Amino acid sequence: MDNSLDQPLVEIYKHESDQSYLRDDDTDESHCIYLMNSILSGTARLNVLLPSATILAFTIFTPILTNDGKCTPLNRWLMGSFLVLSAASCLFFTFTDSFRTATGRLYYGIATFRGIWTFNGGRKRPCMPSDYRLRWMDLFHASLSLFAYLTFAALHGDVVACYYPGLPKKVTNVVPLVVGFIVSVLFVLFPSRRRGIGYPFLLQRDAFYSRR
Repeated sequence: MDNSLDQPLVEIYKHESDQSYLRDDDTDESHCIYLMNSILSGTARLNVLLPSATILAFTIFTPILTNDGKCTPLNRWLMGSFLVLSAASCLFFTFTDSFRTATGRLYYGIATFRGIWTFNGGRKRPCMPSDYRLRWMDLFHASLSLFAYLTFAALHGDVVACYYPGLPKKVTNVVPLVVGFIVSVLFVLFPSRRRGIGYPFLLQRDAFYSRR
């Protein structure tokens, strides 16, 4: 009689233990999935945060402006001017963002301390203007982006041949890779909420990057 009562109790205990193990496994799995999503999301957003378009334009025009590294005083002046303009472009795109109005229309603009100033919307404002104000973290991201761009630009082969031809080849090969890696890691660790131009709602549903 006692054995018949003990057996269901043992089975119930085993069933509850199995459920607790399953809950623990589900919790661990959800944490792993969230961590992986955060890492992959941060990596995907590097295309927005890093000065990809500016570097592409720089790579295209530098051989022309430097005469393939065989510079005259005019080439040096043109290259220096282009470097300043492209650096300003790099900073400008760091502060760009986008939003949709209540009607669903998409607007692009640039972040300011008072909110977002739209390019094509006149006085149009997002539903929560305070979420789009310029913050100190934006300045941090802008400085990282500018630092990455200037490192790449200053150590470009044609620029080196034009301004400081005696620089060791090892420096031009290693330093951009190291700086690019460090800046990318910092962007992943300290993500930006800006969407830029051309990426209006990249990863908008990711809680890791949601506006708070």
